Amino acid sequence: MRSRRLDYSESTRSALVESAVELFTKRGYAGTSLDEIAKRARVTKGALYHHFSGKQALFEAAFDTVESQVFDRLEKIINGPDSPWERALAGLRGFLQGCLDPAYQRIAIHEAPVVMGWERWREAEERCSFGLVRTGIQSLIEVGEVDDVPVDVTARLLFGALSSAAIEIASSPEPKKVSAQVEEVLVRLLVGFRRVPPAEHGKAS
Repeated sequence: MRSRRLDYSESTRSALVESAVELFTKRGYAGTSLDEIAKRARVTKGALYHHFSGKQALFEAAFDTVESQVFDRLEKIINGPDSPWERALAGLRGFLQGCLDPAYQRIAIHEAPVVMGWERWREAEERCSFGLVRTGIQSLIEVGEVDDVPVDVTARLLFGALSSAAIEIASSPEPKKVSAQVEEVLVRLLVGFRRVPPAEHGKAS
């Protein structure tokens, strides 16, 4: 049986993180105070310090939350019932859709490299997404959809392209337009890796 105290503690932490995500998205890290976060979450500042050592720790929890939302969506796609090729394209679109989310843009792309430091931010990004990219490429190779390219190198290059795409989208005054352009380019790159069936080779000759 779960204790009421544990349930209350978890709900308090969740309220604080939810409050932090909303305020960091609207005002950024520098423009948000712990007092505002606690007030919006309807808890005392003492309760906040019970769960988090300070603003940076709370920011990192907010970062983990927005990253996890994108990761969970992509994980369902990558492990879904469609063919590996369809999952790869759906995963790409799912990631680009996530890049249009204001919370992801502000917290994970704009603020995190500054607040967490570039190295820690890259490590967190890779820990969250790189494995999915690698799994997707490995699946495409195993079913013969793409040539037997070096998995780790290909995954690293594609991951780098996706990270750059996220920055381009988040920094653009027309993020939807840039997202569509990025999708077109990356789909063409994926198609370039795709193995052409023998029948299509015959047609080409």
